[in-house]
Amino acid sequence: MTFLDLVLVFVGFALAVLVGAALVGRVRGEHLRAVTATLVALWALTAVFDNVMIAAGLFDYGHELLVGAYVGQAPVEDFAYPLGSALLLPALWLLLTSRGRAGRRGPRPGRRPHPDDR
Repeated sequence: MTFLDLVLVFVGFALAVLVGAALVGRVRGEHLRAVTATLVALWALTAVFDNVMIAAGLFDYGHELLVGAYVGQAPVEDFAYPLGSALLLPALWLLLTSRGRAGRRGPRPGRRPHPDDR
């Protein structure tokens, strides 16, 4: 199994979960903007720190398992993991949390009212 095979499985699963969240109406424009901003930040950090760690000799990849494209010394496959994380974690959050106060029909039993419920 190459790194590309692993990446395709991971990113494919993350994308499927995000599409599932969108199909049930949980994804909105502000969510996609937040995912995009997160992805840009994670890719920038990956570019910097992967290159530093590889240059320092902390780890090395089996080059026969890589596609062969690099950003500096970092293989492009390394940039797929932030992509998968930026897609999967918010999608899971949206699917596994409640819809918020607007979707409730009344206060929950046994809870004090929230100031916004008035």
